[in-house]
Amino acid sequence: YQAFQPGNLFDGKRVRKAVVRKTVDYFNSVPRLLQNRQWQWDTLDADTMQAHVAYYRLVVPPMGERHNPAQSLPCKYVQMVINKNGRQPVFAVSFTPDGRRLISASNKGQLALWNALTFNFETIADNIEALPGGDVNYVPVRCMRWSHNGVWMVSGDQNGKIKYWQSNMHCVKEFAAHKDPVRGVSWAPMDGKLVSGGDDGLLRVWDFASCREESVCTGHGWDVKCVDWHPHKGLIASGGKDNLVKLWDPKSGANLATFHGHNNTISACRFNPHSGNLLLTSSRDNLLKLFDLRMMRELRTLRGHPVEVNAIAWHPVHETLLSSGDAEGNILHWFTDCSAPAARIDNGHDGNIWSMEYHPLGHVLCTGSNDCTSKFWTRN
Repeated sequence: YQAFQPGNLFDGKRVRKAVVRKTVDYFNSVPRLLQNRQWQWDTLDADTMQAHVAYYRLVVPPMGERHNPAQSLPCKYVQMVINKNGRQPVFAVSFTPDGRRLISASNKGQLALWNALTFNFETIADNIEALPGGDVNYVPVRCMRWSHNGVWMVSGDQNGKIKYWQSNMHCVKEFAAHKDPVRGVSWAPMDGKLVSGGDDGLLRVWDFASCREESVCTGHGWDVKCVDWHPHKGLIASGGKDNLVKLWDPKSGANLATFHGHNNTISACRFNPHSGNLLLTSSRDNLLKLFDLRMMRELRTLRGHPVEVNAIAWHPVHETLLSSGDAEGNILHWFTDCSAPAARIDNGHDGNIWSMEYHPLGHVLCTGSNDCTSKFWTRN
């Protein structure tokens, strides 16, 4: 009669202990947002949230709180996931466009898929390279990015190769893009082209369908550590080990402008995904900088990290909200109109934070770290 005792489940094979999984369920808040839209004509009609359990039922997704971005600061720890096939540093994390799964890329060359609702492991895909004699080599994945239409994912690895992945994590195409590791990839606004940057100091623009190189951007005096394509225009931003942030014309490969604001290696650069008017950069000089592309000058310097900053992310709903992670595992949240952090999580990880990304709804933030874990954070 052990199978019918409380706390146990019987699946016909063995008695299993019932496991209660943490979850951040948004299926109640989204219908409430759709109901509220019928009578909430402006922000004055919105419900005022209080720090009490009775107001949980009134919570709506961040898109229903556009007037109050402070409600969307992800400061509460939810769950931690670790790769089942050995502890390996996580170099990149990315949510699928539908928000149902998270993909984490490890130093062992494995792409693990996690359920974004209950945070349990689903499946794994290997980034391998065939060797003579039938052996295989697991190649670390350094970067990955989903296309805007949500159909394809492109990744760059340690061997300088770019691979195309479908949503079922089947690799359909690979080609050699750089002689050294690929550090960044990004899609054009219409998904017809993509750009890659590597440790060989070059940026290469590729045609997605034919995998043909269309232009080469030369001008960085050292390794290229990050690259990003403007969300609406034919404009590419890159940062390198030469402490420079450069803007490029993807058609001709010409250097359009150079920013000299940082004093150390540029670790990440991202255009604002909403208006595209701001460029956010992070560096090993412990600083983040905002550049206004309309005036082509530095807008603000964000100070607060005690060590080098390696990961940044813009909020998908609030245009003024961004997050950053540093080498000590600290996570800081910022508003673009203030130079001081709005919130901080000290020692959120035990090691360097290599990557971070928001859920498409904006209610969950995921971070990947050198401590071999990926952690999920939600609104407090």
